[in-house]
Amino acid sequence: MLEVQSIADSAPSKRVAILQSNYIPWKGYFDLIAMVDEFITYDDMQYTRRDWRNRNKIKTPQGSQWLSIPIKTKGHYFQSIKETEIDGEGWAKQHWRALELNYKRAPYFQWLADELAPYYLSRTWTHLSELNIALIRLICNLLTIKTPLRLSGEFLLDGEKTARLVSICRQTGATHYLSGPSALNYIQPHLFEAHNIVLEWFDYSGYPEYPQLWGPFDHHLSILDLLFNCGPEASRYIQKGITAHA
Repeated sequence: MLEVQSIADSAPSKRVAILQSNYIPWKGYFDLIAMVDEFITYDDMQYTRRDWRNRNKIKTPQGSQWLSIPIKTKGHYFQSIKETEIDGEGWAKQHWRALELNYKRAPYFQWLADELAPYYLSRTWTHLSELNIALIRLICNLLTIKTPLRLSGEFLLDGEKTARLVSICRQTGATHYLSGPSALNYIQPHLFEAHNIVLEWFDYSGYPEYPQLWGPFDHHLSILDLLFNCGPEASRYIQKGITAHA
């Protein structure tokens, strides 16, 4: 049985999270970043198709819509996320047009557009990871998240899966590792215990609703939906997370 407690109840010396970069991630991704002392983007992992690495959802009058970045995958079956190349340039203007069409009535459209549009209209991106990380850094700034962001390539990647995570944690001096719930399928808690690193699980449930366009509320959208609708107040709707010790 897991003993659930608020992050605020503990006083670790250093908490770290490690995740792959995603394209314009949902609010939970940024909530996790805000809850740690250091966040590592794990783009040395293998790129996975039909995943969040190159796509995310926005809201339209007809319901949610995918924005997907075309990727060069032919003959690159085992490429890492950081090696993954974007296929073409036309997608950027298409994505921006979709954002403009569906959020131009949102209260903070212009506030966000001034910051975001240049990433789509004034820059050319060749690699997915470079784009993802640039947008994640921009959004962290807009949400006033001060957590230092680092790349997995800065570390010696030793071992496989859980062993690699433990290795990165040890190199950062982490005493606590905060994991998303999807890792429950593969993570090996005893490897963290062997190095006196406390393994904690992040709980994404219980986010409050915010003013949102187009019909019934939907939590599972890109963070851009929250930013377009709430602007500088967006951080109020990203709750302080809950953890459970493994």
